[in-house]
Amino acid sequence: MFKRMLSAFGVGGPSVDTVLDSGHSAPGQVVTGQVRIQGGSADAAIDQVVLSLVTRVEIEHGGHESAATGEFHRQLVQQGVRVPSGQLVTVPFELRLPWETPITAVGDSLLHGMAVGVRTELVISGAPDKGDLDPVHVHPLPSQDRVLDAFGQLGFRFRNADVEAGRLYGVRQELGFYQELEFFPPAEFAGRINEVELTFVAGPHDLAVVLEADRRGRFMQAGGDSFGRFQMSHQDAENADWAALIGQWLTEAAQRGGHSAFGNPAFGGHHPGHHGHHGHGRGMGVGGMVAGAAAGVVGGMIMGEMLEEAFEFDGEE
Repeated sequence: MFKRMLSAFGVGGPSVDTVLDSGHSAPGQVVTGQVRIQGGSADAAIDQVVLSLVTRVEIEHGGHESAATGEFHRQLVQQGVRVPSGQLVTVPFELRLPWETPITAVGDSLLHGMAVGVRTELVISGAPDKGDLDPVHVHPLPSQDRVLDAFGQLGFRFRNADVEAGRLYGVRQELGFYQELEFFPPAEFAGRINEVELTFVAGPHDLAVVLEADRRGRFMQAGGDSFGRFQMSHQDAENADWAALIGQWLTEAAQRGGHSAFGNPAFGGHHPGHHGHHGHGRGMGVGGMVAGAAAGVVGGMIMGEMLEEAFEFDGEE
């Protein structure tokens, strides 16, 4: 990363450069690294070294959506750091990602439009001085990977991903937002289902999987949304037959009226409906779904570039 001059000290002041040991992690895991502060032409005193996690969040108001950079975790790393003139001071850190941290990468493919970053903030004389903002590629947990593999096996095709401000009905959340992974349905459902949205809400012990199918309206028949929710331990989720569970839910969703919940007792509840889109897909692995969509959705690639600029990412790992 590029060093950032600390504006509070003016020309000749110290600079900061945060270096992550790895730019890859997963929810619940620890990100480690160092905040490197290079002394300037005079001694400097820094009150606090603070790290935070940020992501792009969609906020709905008045029927319209706007995007904002949301901070969802904040950690004091060290207080009272003295930086002698011309010397390098390193502050090591460990930063645990919340279990509900959005996924930004699946396999070798990035989810375009998604970004999570570690922001460095130095407090000097009571005023914050923002430094680096370093991207972290957040990969799915093994339990989440099993669900995504099932989507690939069933023939879903990845469309888009975003983070929505708000809370899901009937699901315990620690954070004030949730991630939606949007998929085109398998080819055999293309005439009946516009889109399927998948949301994970993970915790240290279990995983909630929330599904929403946007049903396409037919002649003299209204469309609507069908919802499903499944919750189990991470170990059970790794061993579950997700292709069968999701396939059964999707079949029932295509046959039911709108605003219904999956009939299986393991499912229940719903979350607010969202805008749907239509399309069709063919079978491929999860990595292929993501890569194929990234290559075909120009808006997603443009959004990714805008995010890097908005987050002031200095570069890749």
